[in-house]
Amino acid sequence: MATIHVDGNAYEVDGSDNLLHACLSLGLDIPYFCWHPAMGSVGACRQCAVKQYKDENDTQGKIVMSCMTPAADNSWLSIDDDEAHAFRARVTEWFMTYHPHDCPVCAEGGHCHLQDMTVMTGHSRRRYRFAKRTHRNQYLGPFVAHEMNRCINCYRCVRFYNDYAGGTDLGVFGMNNNLYFGRHQEGVLESPFAGNLTEVCPTGVFTDKTHTRHYTRKWDLQYAPSVCHQCAVGCNTSPGERYGSVRRIENRYHGEVNGHFLCDRGRFGYDYVNRDDRPRRPEWHDNDTHVTELDVDPALDRGADLLRRADRVIGIGSPRASLESNHQLRALVGENNFSTGIAAAEQACLERMAAIDAEGALATPTPRDIESHDAVLVLGEDLLNSAARLGLNVRQAVLGIREELAEERGIPQWHDAAVRTLAQDSRHPLYIAYPTATGLDDISAASLRLTPDDIARLGFAVAHEIDPDAPAVSDLDDATRDHARNIARALLAAKRPLVMSGGSLESLAILNATASVARALGQKTEGQKTEGQRKGRKKAPQGGLLLVRREANSAGVALMGGKPLERALEHVSHGHADTLIVLENDLYERMPDARIDEALTAAESLIVLDHQRTQTWQRATLGLPAASFVEADGTVVNLEGRAQRFYQVYDPRHMRPECRIHAGWRWLDALRASLGRSVSEPLTFDQVVSDCAFAHPTLAGMEAAGGHAKLPGALKLARAPHRYSGRTSLRAHLNVSEPRTPQDPDTPFEFSMEGYSGFDRPRQNVPFAWAPGWNSPQAWNKFTDSVGGHLQGGDPGIRVAGAEGAPEATYPAADAIPAAFARRDGQFQLWVLPRLFGGEATSSRADAIAERTGTPCLQLSEADARALDAEDGATLTLCVGETHLPLALQVETHLPDGLVTLPAGVMPGAPNGHWVTLGKEEG
Repeated sequence: MATIHVDGNAYEVDGSDNLLHACLSLGLDIPYFCWHPAMGSVGACRQCAVKQYKDENDTQGKIVMSCMTPAADNSWLSIDDDEAHAFRARVTEWFMTYHPHDCPVCAEGGHCHLQDMTVMTGHSRRRYRFAKRTHRNQYLGPFVAHEMNRCINCYRCVRFYNDYAGGTDLGVFGMNNNLYFGRHQEGVLESPFAGNLTEVCPTGVFTDKTHTRHYTRKWDLQYAPSVCHQCAVGCNTSPGERYGSVRRIENRYHGEVNGHFLCDRGRFGYDYVNRDDRPRRPEWHDNDTHVTELDVDPALDRGADLLRRADRVIGIGSPRASLESNHQLRALVGENNFSTGIAAAEQACLERMAAIDAEGALATPTPRDIESHDAVLVLGEDLLNSAARLGLNVRQAVLGIREELAEERGIPQWHDAAVRTLAQDSRHPLYIAYPTATGLDDISAASLRLTPDDIARLGFAVAHEIDPDAPAVSDLDDATRDHARNIARALLAAKRPLVMSGGSLESLAILNATASVARALGQKTEGQKTEGQRKGRKKAPQGGLLLVRREANSAGVALMGGKPLERALEHVSHGHADTLIVLENDLYERMPDARIDEALTAAESLIVLDHQRTQTWQRATLGLPAASFVEADGTVVNLEGRAQRFYQVYDPRHMRPECRIHAGWRWLDALRASLGRSVSEPLTFDQVVSDCAFAHPTLAGMEAAGGHAKLPGALKLARAPHRYSGRTSLRAHLNVSEPRTPQDPDTPFEFSMEGYSGFDRPRQNVPFAWAPGWNSPQAWNKFTDSVGGHLQGGDPGIRVAGAEGAPEATYPAADAIPAAFARRDGQFQLWVLPRLFGGEATSSRADAIAERTGTPCLQLSEADARALDAEDGATLTLCVGETHLPLALQVETHLPDGLVTLPAGVMPGAPNGHWVTLGKEEG
């Protein structure tokens, strides 16, 4: 710790920080541009100038850049010094010489960091009277718009895109103050994190193109704390709504999960909520052509009648739906009649992953914890496609050696240029075993292209090299054995080794191998403990194990339990059940059409609750319009076992009084009451959470996922900024009389700007980032205990699963080791690989994501392509049973011979690991 003196006041700060970081953490305002909490200091903008003095007797002092000055003990400085004020104002004026005066039409207006800093420095009058330099803007894809004329040359964009996120197609061209930030030629930004430029850029150079299509100023948007539903990482988001539609998704800071950044699927995949073809009223389907819209009570009556006539009702849940909705469905149909809605192969992997986590061979790290590990082994996952945000964490872990080298030489870690120059190409070891190229291969020590069975064999071999008690792999080739030894040495030499795997390839063998490696590392760590630590059964913090799931609530539904989808369909197909209730799940996305058609044809009645008009909805007898994640409250469990709460952003009936959209758990409770012809009070959110936690002991902690319900004095929180305007005219086209704002008895929020929206009271539930003088995303600094730390009220969510590292694990049996892969003549082993854009069902319905999704191709090795006499781009027909799918060929140089890969979302229900044939189109 260090004591610094700022304008006559003494403060205790972390002496390893720079003065800018230290002062911002204290709540003191210093303007800045080039500095960013996640990327350190380069001293490029000169905006953070302060006056520094030698000691308390020095009256002259000197101007220094606070981002490049250590917060040394007994430092004396002044932020309010007149000379420092004047210097900062002149710097802002320099930046504004070429910046256009276009705030009224700029998409960044209202949450612009440049606007905040201009006001903070006191610059209010333009003296520049000459012609301004102009640039040609570039097309950068469907996500990010480009307006180069607004650039102030802060370098933040390229520092994030290239140095932090690992992109290679964005650069800076020119010299002095005549710089151009863009691509060497226009085209789609390739990085899956390009959308973060819209928040990293302090001006309007890079803006959210999806937001611009239905633009609304930040102060006119209504928000609520939410959780991304596009994968299992559980990133926290702030969705903004106006006129009954979601206008944009912004990052909501979470100190342990997503920090400052989101992936592009999570940021831009929201537009399925706004689709015009969404079901908004209950529908009764008499046959394939006649559809009758119903009100709530008639719909519930007809639904109850269907259930009364049924001999047996099967409920099919969903890993995309909340815990509360899945619980209500299970309570309605009974435990023995509930299916998770997940195919058997995937569910087996989820159950195995839950068991591995519960064994606790290694502790489960948070995404932030990943960045502190110094050796990483990834078995069977392409992280940038299956859990993109984790890929960014792994990148920081691998590059974390820079900070270690800097610390050895006394270089402060915040000195970005010096740290990177020192490290050059030094990296912590990263080993990846996967069938094809991955987005992290450029920083890996070795990327091994192996079949899934051979990936498992490699994992078992690594475990045996670490601990001879682990089962050995027979008939292992020399190359794989050498790789296993190298990986084992790197993991053993590391202070904090990390093992990552998951269910993307639906391979139990890979998961068993991962468990074996974790057990071996856990044994090694256990041996390093003191006797007291061993008796206390507490894990030393060295090793980590993280397993990737597929969907937002996959981990939660697995903890809840239920039968796989195949079992549910079999009951109906074989006449053991005659009615199905399907919750937020398109069955046609999970299994082949013929299998679903067989079951749905056999069912006498089908009740579907969904927020999309899916293929399953079209087959429904009764369709009930369920709320999406922005229209309902609920809880999901992410891949690290963290239960997190998402809140309703807006009431859909306020702008569309004719709609009858309700949360899935509300529909199911009302259906239960109607079935029993009972009159009861409507179910409250607190009650359904309590019921769910009570019914499922594994989810007992979920009640605390929402943090503190209200502030002291029962003051509720505002969903909208205090400048929110036009409320009285929002519905003027419907009725000139303004109705009462929607009431929300279930959450700590108000559907208006009325309520608390400040930062001086610690809280977890922050819908949007705003503080006096800070309208941009940089306002999150006001809500954290220290800049880049944790929210003052604690980071949202609570662990209900995951391991603390109690060494209870045992090695998988030797017979879990698969035989080496052997190819077959004329056949290929099929593997469906995850993909970031187009591989997830709901985000694929968003226009921007659809535009970003490339043409799906099947992949073969060079040798296999030659054997088929097929060139890159040729059309091949994939034959899986009775299904024949023509696709273009992409020759993958390093793909193992004998495999054919298919991107997720192209052939629903394609069987991983099955042998298929390929045919070549003639002519």
